[in-house]
This record gives sequence, structure tokens and C-alpha cells, in this order.
Amino acid sequence: MTNAESANHAGDWRIYRGTGLPGAAADSLPSPPPWRRFDGEGTASHPEDDDGDGGRRIGRSRTQPRVPDPREVAMVNAAIHLRRPLLVTGRPGTGKSSLAYLVAAELGLGPVLKWPVSSRTKLQDGLYLYDAIGRVQAARAHLEERSDIGNYIRLGPLGTALLPFEKPRVLLIDELDKSDIDLPNDLLNVFEDGEYEIDELVRIAKQQPEVAVLTNDRGGSAIVKDGRVRPRAFPIVIVTSNGEREFPPAFLRRCLRLEMRPPTIEQLGQMVAAQFGETDGLDIRGLIRQFLEQSERVGGLASDQLLNAVHLAAELATSGAYQTDDEWRELLEAIWHPLSSLEAE
Repeated sequence: MTNAESANHAGDWRIYRGTGLPGAAADSLPSPPPWRRFDGEGTASHPEDDDGDGGRRIGRSRTQPRVPDPREVAMVNAAIHLRRPLLVTGRPGTGKSSLAYLVAAELGLGPVLKWPVSSRTKLQDGLYLYDAIGRVQAARAHLEERSDIGNYIRLGPLGTALLPFEKPRVLLIDELDKSDIDLPNDLLNVFEDGEYEIDELVRIAKQQPEVAVLTNDRGGSAIVKDGRVRPRAFPIVIVTSNGEREFPPAFLRRCLRLEMRPPTIEQLGQMVAAQFGETDGLDIRGLIRQFLEQSERVGGLASDQLLNAVHLAAELATSGAYQTDDEWRELLEAIWHPLSSLEAE
């Protein structure tokens, strides 16, 4: 009996446990509600290796289970059951982006598809890009084998997530609050319809109904039929925001919301252990207390600022280089600088 079957047998609706340890098998995920089911044709290849990206994000030492916030576990599971985007808010460094990697690792859903957003990001960037100039140049150079249109279409993170995978992918839309004001509204139709068309392939669908295009996965490709992309399983979408602005009501209505709280001393200790393993000779708990005190003084620090301090402390301890208390305090002040100019004043 799998972990998921054991949980279901016990009447537990939770698939994601938030421990960071491999849990339920992806093929045991619950069926979405009828209005969130899709009938995409074909099967896209699901990559298993993320080139160590998940390990960099959540750490490689997974022998000790992470202690999650019950609110986090509840909202992630609700998003999985309903197949609705989860809007994760909170100040920088509270683990918003890492949540996507935890979900993917625990449920065995493969590499996370990450879409970092800026003020110039458009919906088209997330769906696909067509390199028309590159194709024309190849045709002029008589490179017939390179001028096939599929070689010049690359699906973006959102476009790749909507391919007909057997099991859902995890899509991270990072820092959506930095986007142009129109992007959240532009996402609504894609979130509702669960599909999109590639105009360049729709126009040639009668002559070439199936085209192999490039995907957002490293070395990945997929067959697109009749220029239409539609999933078999809607992706697990995690959208992060630092709260720089509000989103339209229509967008919020389609999302579940989770406010990430600052990590506790125990959670910070687990994060350090996951990244560094054994840290003999270092007073990690004392360093974490200092970090929390400084964080409170300056209005909030990011968790990676703690990891930077631990790494530097370990390097200095290993090298045997002597540091006076004043020198070490000066280094910590440089690492634990405020996250905004107002806090620095």
C-alpha cells in the first residue's frame, strides 16, 4: 500500500504533507472537480531530472522531516484538490518560491517550471515565442532541415505546463506583483480555459497537422496537433507576491490565498540542517537567535541572509582564520543589511 493509499484509507484528505520527504505517488493524486477536467490529446514527455535545481532550493539533506505550518499544508492540498492557482504572499525570504519545489519534490512531479515576472513580462512570454527572423535566415541559407517551423517555436513555462502530461507539472509564477497591470487579467482566460493556440501552427494545420516544438524543459520537445495546446491534467500553479500591489478581484476570485509567516527558530534550524547537514563547532542556534533579533530590529530579513552567515561562519571556522568579535559583528551587519532603504535609515 502506497503512502497515498494509507492516507486515504485513514480518511486523511491530505496528499501534500509539507515534510519535504517523498510522499504520495503522483499517480495517486486526487481527481479534479468536473469543471477542472481537461481532455488534451497525446502524452508529453515528463522529465525526471531537474539538474539539481530542487536541491539548491530546499536542501539536499532530507533525513529529518520538515515541520510545516498547518495552514500551508491545508491550502496547498486545497489547491491540489481544486486545481486552482495558489497565491502565496508574504515578505521576501519567507519561503514563498521554495514552496513550489517542496510540492514537486514531495509528490514526485519532476522539475518545477519557473516563470519569473518583471514589469515587461507579457502573457505571450509565458505561452510561447516564435523566432520568425531565425527561420527566414535559415531558409535563405538553404538549411532546409533547420527551417521547419517547429524548430523556431519554443513554449514558455506556462505554455509547457499546459501540455498533455500524464501527471500535472508544478508551475511557479514568481513575483507577479512586479508585472504590468494587465498581466493578471490576461491570465484569467488561460486559467479558466486551460488551453491556448499557437497562431503560426493554426494557419498551417491543414497542411501540417502535427508539429514538434521546443519546450521550456532542458532539451525538451513536444508534438502540438492542429496548433492547439490543452492539458490532460491541469498544472499545480503557485503564484508568489511580495505585496507590492493588489490584484484585480476577478483574478483573486480564481485563486486560493496563503500568507506565509516568518519562519520560527525551529524552522530556521531545519532549513540550515537541510542545506549544511552537520555543522560541528558552530553555535547555529545562537546564530539564529542573533538573526531573529536583527530581523526584528530592521523590519524583516530574508532567510537566505541567514544561510549566507552560516556558510561564511563555517568557512572561517574551517580555515582557522581568527576573527575578533568586532570583526565578526561587522561582517554580520554587512550580510544582514535591511531589505529597503527606509529600514536602513
